[in-house]
Amino acid sequence: MKPGIHPPYGPVVFRDRAADFAFLTRSTATSDKTIEWEDGNTYPVIDVEISSASHPFYTGTARVLDTAGRVERFERRYGRRGSRGAAR
Repeated sequence: MKPGIHPPYGPVVFRDRAADFAFLTRSTATSDKTIEWEDGNTYPVIDVEISSASHPFYTGTARVLDTAGRVERFERRYGRRGSRGAAR
């Protein structure tokens, strides 16, 4: 690596406030806010909206979309348009 062109790479805490989950990792991201970690050291903290603790894919709470019901609702609302081309 060339010296002087890369951002500093150091320990950072990423915190998901919605799930009350935080993890310590290394990153080039920085923050003015800090947090005291479990080991007694102070690290910069970055708040994220979604992490593996709150994302539906990882938690198993993903919603299944009812595509058939949506199509039927569309057809009820706007009617069938498939036979329209034959009437011309």
